[in-house]
Amino acid sequence: MPERNATTSTREPHLSPGRPVNPKSAEIRAEKNPLKRLTKVLGPGLITGASDDDPSGIGTYAQAGAQHGFATLWMTLVMLPMVTAVQYMCAKIGLVTGRGLAGVLKEHYPRTVYPAVIALVIANTLNAGADIGAIAAAINLLVPIPAIVFIVPVSLGIIGLQVFGSYRLIEKVFKWLALALVAYIGAALFAKPDIVKVLAGTLIPTIRLDPRYIGILVALLGTTISPYLFFWQASQEVEQETSIGRRRLGQRQGASRFELKYALWDTMAGMVFAEVVAYSIILATGATLFVAGKTDIASATDAAQALRPLAGDASAVLLAVGLIGSGVLAVPVLTGAAAYGVTEAFGWRSGLNRKITRAPQFYIVIIAATLVGMAIAILEINPIAALVLSAVLNGLVAAPLLVLVMLVSNNRAAMGPRTNGRLLNVVGWVTTIVVGVAAVGLIVTTIFG
Repeated sequence: MPERNATTSTREPHLSPGRPVNPKSAEIRAEKNPLKRLTKVLGPGLITGASDDDPSGIGTYAQAGAQHGFATLWMTLVMLPMVTAVQYMCAKIGLVTGRGLAGVLKEHYPRTVYPAVIALVIANTLNAGADIGAIAAAINLLVPIPAIVFIVPVSLGIIGLQVFGSYRLIEKVFKWLALALVAYIGAALFAKPDIVKVLAGTLIPTIRLDPRYIGILVALLGTTISPYLFFWQASQEVEQETSIGRRRLGQRQGASRFELKYALWDTMAGMVFAEVVAYSIILATGATLFVAGKTDIASATDAAQALRPLAGDASAVLLAVGLIGSGVLAVPVLTGAAAYGVTEAFGWRSGLNRKITRAPQFYIVIIAATLVGMAIAILEINPIAALVLSAVLNGLVAAPLLVLVMLVSNNRAAMGPRTNGRLLNVVGWVTTIVVGVAAVGLIVTTIFG
C-alpha cells in the first residue's frame, strides 16, 4: 500500500510508491490526548537524550555544582537549543537518506569517514570502560561488596541484551532505563536549595575569567554535544524504519512532513529531559557539596558518597540508582554507535534488527568494544584519565563532524527537498562555531592545565 494512504499525501511525490505504511504515524494522528500523543512519539530522541547523561556527563555536572554552586545553571538553557538542533539534523539525515551518518559521509564525503570513525571507536571504548567502572562503583554504594565483583556480570549482561535481544525489546529496556534518571530530579528536591539563588544562577549568566570556571563551561558543552550521539541518532532512525518493514534503501529514502514533525517532537522531548537532568544534578550538588565546601569531586560516585552525610541516605541512594540506570543505558549506546560507524564505513551489514549471523561484523565490534571497556574497568586504569582522553578525542572530532552534519543536511543530492530551513541553519552554524572554540579550549586546558 502506498505511504500516501496513511502518512503522506500526493503532494510528496519524492517518496517511494512501494513504501510500507508507518503504523506509528496512524496511531499518533488518531490520538486526541496531547500527553498520550507525546508518549507515542517518544523513541530514538528520548533514548539519545537519556544516554547523553551517562556517568561521565553526570560526573561533569556534579563537578560544576560542587565547584561553582549555581553559577553554571544558565548553561543548561543555552545548550538546549544547540543540542536539539544538532540531534534533529542527525535524525533527519537518517530518516531522509535511509542511511546512518557514517554511510552518508562515505557516499558524499568519503575522505572524512575513516578518521572520524577511528576517533569515535577509541573515544567510545575508553568512555564505555569508565562508565562500566562507574556502574560497578554505584552498585557498591548500595551493596557492600567490592565493586570489581560486578564488572564482569554487568558487561556480559549488556552484551547479552544487544546480541540476543530483539530491537523492540532493546528499545523498551532503554526507555525504562531512561526513567532511572528521574532520580536526579528527586535528589535536587531533597537538597532543599535556596530558590532565589537558583533563579539568579539560572537566568543571569555568570562570566568569570577564572581558568577553572572556563574549563568547566567547556567541559559542560563537550559532554552534552558528543559525536557518538550523532552516529547513534541517525542510525536509530534507520533502525525504526527497518523495523516497520522498510528494509530496502529505496523504501527508506525520503521522509514525509509528518514523520519529520514527530521526529522533531521526539528529539525535543529527549533533549529537554537530558537538560532537566543536568540542571538537577548541578542544583543538587551546588545546594549541598558547594555549600559544605566539598569541591574535590572527581566522579559521580564521589558526589553520591559526599551527599550521604549532607542530604541524607535518600539523596545518595537516588544518585546511585540514577548512575546505574544511566550507565547501563549509555554503554550499549557508546559501543553501538562505534559499531554503526565501523560497519557503515566499510559497507557491512549492521543493525540491532539483525541476528548476529546476519551482521557478524556489527556485533563483533559491539562485543570487542565492551570487553575492552570491561578490561579497562577490571585493571582499574584511571577512569578520570580515560575520560579526559576520550574528551580530547571527542573535542578533536566534534567540530569538524558538525561541519559535515551541516553540509550533509544542506546537500540536495543527499537530502532532496528536505534540506535545512533558515532557523535550523543559524542555530546549527552557531553551535558549530561555539563547539569548535570549546574544543580548542578543552584541548588547551587538558594539555597545559
